[in-house]
Amino acid sequence: MTPKYKRILLKLSGESLMGHQGHGIDPERLASYAEQIGAVADSGVEVAIVIGGGNIFRGLSGAAKGFDRVKGDQMGMLATVINSLALSSALETAGHRARVLTSIGMFPIGEHYSPMRAKECLAAGEIVIVAGGTGNPFFTTDTASALRAVELGTEVMLKGTRVDGIYTADPEKDPTATKFDKMTYDEIYNRGLRIMDLTATTLCRENGMKILVFDMDTPGNLERVLGGENIGTLVY
Repeated sequence: MTPKYKRILLKLSGESLMGHQGHGIDPERLASYAEQIGAVADSGVEVAIVIGGGNIFRGLSGAAKGFDRVKGDQMGMLATVINSLALSSALETAGHRARVLTSIGMFPIGEHYSPMRAKECLAAGEIVIVAGGTGNPFFTTDTASALRAVELGTEVMLKGTRVDGIYTADPEKDPTATKFDKMTYDEIYNRGLRIMDLTATTLCRENGMKILVFDMDTPGNLERVLGGENIGTLVY
């Protein structure tokens, strides 16, 4: 495979790590992700990753149940660190070098994130997992992904989901929903589509960061995307 991109930011949802368990981390799903990510890293692609924490704790949901919003978001940040450690362990078990950088000081769990340090690790062939969101409450991991993609100068932000792209409506609820192969940022705004929160979408738009939404749960799809196959939906 000749990769279409040299450096990517891969956003994974915490919920996807649950697999069919309904909670926590499914070892089979984790191993599948590690295999896919390791394969593209072996092909020469520099891979940075941001993972959500919704399989463990989601700050906004916690606030709805009475948690203080700031503390709830901080708990969500810690959930992303747990997921990041799990993925780094799975990657290392599969024989790949991975490094966890955290947006808040958490040594020795992970080094403190800086764009310069992350770029050094990427250039050295390490898979870099940036945990802890932006390090601030009221910002989602989608926004953290967009921010890290821009900071690290990636060519594209890949959003791995459980559906194979962006549709006119939720395809799991509306069987008549149709899929887009490509669409502009303006179309997302005008159609009221929430593939990410508006802060993340706006950050990508203002910095010309392409977003490619695809199904990460189908083994091999990450390689297909990087090989240039027309799967998923490209936002530009």
